[in-house]
Amino acid sequence: MVSDSCKQEFERDGYTLVRGLFGADEAERLREHYMVLRHRGSYEGDDAGVQTGSRDPLRRYPRMGQMHRWDDASLQWLTDPRIDQVMTGLLDRSPYAVQTMIYFKPPGSRGQALHQDNFYLKAEPGTCVAAWMALDRVNQENGCLQVVPGSHRWPILCTEKADTKVSFTDVTVPLPTPDAAVPVVMEPGDVLFFHGALVHGSAPNVTTDRFRRALIGHYIQGEAEKVASYYHPALRMDGTPLTLEVAEGGGACGEWEDGPDGPVAVLTGTQMINRKHE
Repeated sequence: MVSDSCKQEFERDGYTLVRGLFGADEAERLREHYMVLRHRGSYEGDDAGVQTGSRDPLRRYPRMGQMHRWDDASLQWLTDPRIDQVMTGLLDRSPYAVQTMIYFKPPGSRGQALHQDNFYLKAEPGTCVAAWMALDRVNQENGCLQVVPGSHRWPILCTEKADTKVSFTDVTVPLPTPDAAVPVVMEPGDVLFFHGALVHGSAPNVTTDRFRRALIGHYIQGEAEKVASYYHPALRMDGTPLTLEVAEGGGACGEWEDGPDGPVAVLTGTQMINRKHE
């Protein structure tokens, strides 16, 4: 399932793209499943990142989170043996599953500023790893993921102000050069696996008629003993829960809360390192 080149790429760049891990028909079924759920109403874990009454597209299609706790299709995807096989091949040990998310990213919606996932998960020892599955064809026009190769070797960086005209979160991380991030073009069913310290984000969806739906699972390395409280209970890849310690700080990836001037990202955790990669 995992070639030597994929493992070498993951170790070198902090990510690897496994094309066609899921079939296009599976991606279509999941896409339609989440659209039905989204149109039915709201759920615990929904986050829009925009003010009530806003005409922002994200108000109509807020992100869903932790669906595996109440939706069987999400739980089955999160613990799918294909994902487990790839993760085990990359990490030399089966991971623990801790989060599901789906971003709908409708036409005209903002992206998410560059960030590092383990800023939120606080997995230790080791780190978290994401499985980011495209449910639509994704490219730069509809806001594909952008990654900074090699940034998984960086520390967890202190955040700085982001441009909220193009990002629904208001914090980002510094880069050594402005063009360090590269786009990842994907087809439905492709899955990008990436390290928890990898700097990544996305630009706005500038199309008028294309969604950029993506299903994301977050996992922690099998030797991890702690993770932030939001991610409990962790699951073994057979779906059984296990007890881990609670890591101090952390929160949902891309979390925000209402501020006096509108939604702001929640700055959490106490272990950020205040230096850039040299």
